[in-house]
Order: sequence, then structure tokens, then C-alpha cells
Amino acid sequence: MSERCAWCGSEPIYVDYHDTEWGVPERDPRALWEKLVLDGFQAGLSWITILKKREAFRAAFAGFEPEVIAGWGEAEVARLLGDPGIVRSRAKIEATIGNARAYLKIHERPGFDHYLWRYVDGRPLQNRFLTMAEVPAATPVSARLSKDLKAEGFKFAGPTIVYAFMQAVGMVNDHLVTCPAHDRVARLS
Repeated sequence: MSERCAWCGSEPIYVDYHDTEWGVPERDPRALWEKLVLDGFQAGLSWITILKKREAFRAAFAGFEPEVIAGWGEAEVARLLGDPGIVRSRAKIEATIGNARAYLKIHERPGFDHYLWRYVDGRPLQNRFLTMAEVPAATPVSARLSKDLKAEGFKFAGPTIVYAFMQAVGMVNDHLVTCPAHDRVARLS
């Protein structure tokens, strides 16, 4: 009998995210950047907290348009610190502005999507884990990508955050093999 990955529980917003988004290969550069930023905001929190606030984040951060956010300064930081719909962390808000600037530099070169996907040779890594205990929190690939992102100016992009991001955007398929989404996601690659 196949069962969903246990981490998604039974809350409808989480089940929908698991079933329709998590692990699906994402190639849109802006969407990739949004997910990396949201994974950074998750640090120290649960993903469901961020997921429930995602629409408020999108409204507060101008639809996650890096070209807009890169020009923000203290006035926008102050506005965001007063927004109860998002996680109000000065460090994470300031990191998002800096990460927008870093994104633009990378995107002018190979493109942010190409930059990220080259770490997996352009194809999702297909894991075949049977239990959640087998799924790593970070890998040598996420450590290398984290180090390179930090060298480009990214913050809140440590190896664990980067691995969670890689799972979310389908750079790696970490649905358990007993999960009905595993084979469906594998076919998308």
C-alpha cells in the first residue's frame, strides 16, 4: 500500500503542497529565487508556518520580483518589520534584499536557473529512500551549492536550507519510494 511522505501530515494545505508542488522540477528563475528566499525564512521555524504565510509574503515582497526588491532600503525594511502577515526578522528581511542583488548578478551571467541546475547536471537526482530516517538533512552537493551561493552574496543559504530548497524545487526527488508522488515526480525529469 502506498502512503504519502509522513512529513506532510493531514492538514489540507500541506497535503496539497506535497501532492502538487514539492519535488516537481522548477525551472523558472524567479520562482526558484522565491522558494530559496522562503526556505531562508523557514530557518528555525516549520515549513507549514511559511506555507500558510506564503501569499502574505508574496504581497509584502512585491511578488518576489528581485528587480524591485534589489532597490529597497531602510524604509522597506521598516514597513516589512511592521507586517504581521510575514515572519518579521530584520536579519531575514535584509538578507532577502541582499539576496535579490546577488540573484541579479547571477542571472545576468548564466541565468539563475542554469546556475542552480548545473549542480545536478540539469537533471533531478532520483533517490530511492524507504524511510524518512534515510533522507539526509544536507549533502555534499547542497554544501557545495551553499558555499557558492554565499560567495555570490547570499545569506540564509546554509547546506540544510539549500538541501530543503533542492528537494522543494525538484532538483532532488526525495519522495519516499512508497509515496505515490515518487514515480510521478520521477517521470517529470
